[in-house]
Formats: sequence, C-alpha cells, structure tokens
Amino acid sequence: MDHEAPKTLLITLSGKDRPGVTSAIFTTLSGAGVEVLDIEQIVLRRRLILGVLVRAPRDWKKLRAAVEETAAALDMGVDVDRGVGDNLARSQGRSHVTVIGTPLKAGHMAAVAGRIADSGANIDRIERMARYPVTAIDLHVSGADPDRLRALLAAEAATQGIDVAVQPANLMRRGMRLIVLDVDSTLVQGEVIEMLAEHAGQAEEVARVTEQAMAGELDFEESLRSRVALLEGVPATALDQVYDDLVLAPGARTMVRVLRRLGYRFALVSGGFSQITDRLAEALGIHYSHANELEIVDGRLTGRIVGDVVDRAGKATALRRFADAVGVPAEAVIAIGDGANDLDMLAAAGLGIAYNAKQVVQEAADTSVNVPYLDAIMYLLGISREEIEAADEEAGFTTPAPPL
Repeated sequence: MDHEAPKTLLITLSGKDRPGVTSAIFTTLSGAGVEVLDIEQIVLRRRLILGVLVRAPRDWKKLRAAVEETAAALDMGVDVDRGVGDNLARSQGRSHVTVIGTPLKAGHMAAVAGRIADSGANIDRIERMARYPVTAIDLHVSGADPDRLRALLAAEAATQGIDVAVQPANLMRRGMRLIVLDVDSTLVQGEVIEMLAEHAGQAEEVARVTEQAMAGELDFEESLRSRVALLEGVPATALDQVYDDLVLAPGARTMVRVLRRLGYRFALVSGGFSQITDRLAEALGIHYSHANELEIVDGRLTGRIVGDVVDRAGKATALRRFADAVGVPAEAVIAIGDGANDLDMLAAAGLGIAYNAKQVVQEAADTSVNVPYLDAIMYLLGISREEIEAADEEAGFTTPAPPL
C-alpha cells in the first residue's frame, strides 16, 4: 500500500538581503515545530530569494499568519503555498552543463536553455562559477542522456560562439583526478619547434609543415622527422634561449597551483621535446612528463630524434601509463590538447577538452574551450573563481589578474 504524500507548505521569501533574515524566518518556523523538507536560497545583487518547504502543521493558517508577520517586520515579500508532497526525485540522465562566454548574452542562454528543453531535460539549478575574466554558469540538468545532450549543445555552442561543456553528474567530478596536458599551443603559446627553427633559418618552412600536421593533413611522425632534420647544426644553447622565451598560456600557473592543493596530479605529454618539457614540469610542479628527445652531439642538434617518436598513439599510451602510476581509472583523467596528434589522448580520457583547437579536434573532443584562459578548465570541475581567489588569499598569494 502506497503511503499518502504529506501535506506541505512552500514558503518563498524575497527582498533586500541583510544579516538575520534566514535566522528570523526559521525562528518563526521553530515556534510551530514543523519539519523542514527542503531549502533553497540565492542572492542576486543583494536581493534575497529564500524558499523553504516544510511539512504543514494541523493549524497551517496560524503558521502562515506568523510567517507573514515576520516578513512584514523584515520589509520583505512572502508567498505561502499549500500543497502535497516533496520535490520529485531527480530524473535519470543528470548532467552538469557549463556555459562560458565573453561576454555571455541573454540570447546565448536562451539558445542553450532552448536546446535543453528540446532534449526533454529540465534545468534544476543554476549557479555562477565566474564573472571575470569570463562569465561561466553551471546548470544542473536532469532528464536527458549526457551524450545526446552534449551533441545537441555542441552544435548550438558553435552557432552561438560560446563554450558549452556537458559532464555526467557523478562522483567522479569530485574525486582526485589526473590532468594530462599537451604543451605546444596549449600549456605554452606557440610551437617550440618553430622557435628552434628560427635559429636554423628555417622558420617559414617548419611553420608550414607544423600547421598541416596539427590539422591532421600529414602523418605526424613523418612530418616531425622532416622538421627536426631542418634543425641540424643548431647549437644546443638555442634550447636554453627558447625555454627562456616561452610564454605560458594565461591561467596555466593558477590552474596547476590550485588543483595541486586539491590533490590533483599533472602530466605533460608532448610531441615536442623533453629538453623543454622536463624543465617546464619541474618549474610548475608537474608530476610527470613525456616527450621526444632531440639528439645532441658535440653541443649541436643532429637533426634526429633519440628513440621512438611520441606520436598520436604514443600520447594515448603515455596517458594510460600515467593513470596507472597515479592509480586512477581512465574515466578520472582529463586530457587537454589542440592538435590532431592529441585526438587519441583526448578519446582515451574520461573528459577530453579541445583547448583553442583545430576544427578537427573540436569536432571529436568531449568539449571545447575557446577562451584564452587555461584556468577556465576549473569551472568545468565545479570550482568557482571566488573559491580560487579565496584559496590563494589564504595561502598568502594574490591570484594574478588575467590579460584582457
């Protein structure tokens, strides 16, 4: 025999936020001895909206009068709605949908909400993750398969020129994870091999081949060996100069610093060169690094690579090896890259992110981030800008203001 749903009261209070509002309303409710079933509260530009769902007492009209008296004393509006039952249980197919825009316009949100409605899903909760230097909004969505929702919203994101990430709402998002990063044009701006090519007078030719390789138009290993051959005779000291000239992606240090505090592990997996990536890893506190090794003889580059080339398949193999070393499943790995040689790595990860990537990569990845701030990745993990800045402040560090 089914139990009869309890009679309930939904009390919605709204008005100017000030200390003591929530305390006052619950003091009034405590006088009636009611059972609290649910609470939601938000504050927007110092305006409070507080919703409380309670089990209705026998003399519910008396409680309504007391609540209305308390609200009047607080100079706030109140609505008391009598009904039956609690919130419906969350539907299957729960997802976090993160929307990032610079700026984020009402039309963007209308489009995203429209596609969510088209999928038959419902938006259960919305919260802001960041307002600077991007606006990032996290929507808790239920009632649609995450993969289907991702495909629908990816197309809309491309049309609107915003970033939309869809992730299943499960415990994996809260656990310790491994983040595997490509290096060139992801962790750092530009391509190391092109910077080295300037020292060989081959910058234009190397850049041309690099562009084709990253777009998936050439076999990566073949293109890499041909480009490295052009570096023959370059003094090894050029590697020091290139390292000194590297510019990290905005937000890279912030992302590594904050997530390391939470127990995340990091790995660099690059089709570039270990002489550079190993130094980057050490400087940033990154746990693992895997890249090609340039052969050096008598203080000069020979134009050859030592051992096997770290190609598209090699990157995915390295990702799995590092996941095993950390002791996490592939589902707990986040991979970030921009080029065609990152495709297998992105596919092997639980969450593959195309970061300011070539079109072929954006189409294949789980999600795309096209704002020029690497720390925006943290908003996809449920970490807000306010939490980042507060954690830095507690550690005696001021979060750098990103370049706009």
